[in-house]
Amino acid sequence: MSTEIATLGGGCFWCLEAAFVQLKGVESAISGYAGGMTQNPDYHGVCTGRSGHAEVVEVRFDPALIDYRSLLTAFFAIHDPTTLNRQGGDIGSQYRSVIFTHGAEQERIALDLIAELTAQKIWPNPIVTAVLPAPTFWRAEDYHQNYYANNPNQGYCLAVVAPKAAKLRKVFAGRLKGG
Repeated sequence: MSTEIATLGGGCFWCLEAAFVQLKGVESAISGYAGGMTQNPDYHGVCTGRSGHAEVVEVRFDPALIDYRSLLTAFFAIHDPTTLNRQGGDIGSQYRSVIFTHGAEQERIALDLIAELTAQKIWPNPIVTAVLPAPTFWRAEDYHQNYYANNPNQGYCLAVVAPKAAKLRKVFAGRLKGG
């Protein structure tokens, strides 16, 4: 199996990870940090906003089962790409909407999809999602990995993560694992 990588930031990484792991063709979704100025960032430093990192997920996927455009379509379905440095109650540059691309083809697909979504006027405000070359990905601390699966009854998970995971299941019902 040949795998590719997508690195995406759209708010809290727990939400993105919980959503993407449901998709057929996604091998893994690892929570981490990217796009900042410090080496070996940690959660507390990233939360201050001073490190410059975004919370992201590194999605490893089999392009024979799910293509990059479909991953991006899921990404845009589960977060608000029109709010700068914010997703709901999560505020700060670490929660920015960003697509870190791995090569020219991913960049082209991302920019084309953003142009299409903009033309469709799905949102009342402009898309602010940045499209940038992938920097170093820093894996988040172990307790962040599979956070929703390990803590489904935690308050934030019930209020924020679960609805995003459910939205993905609804929008991508035919593309789910086990389906």
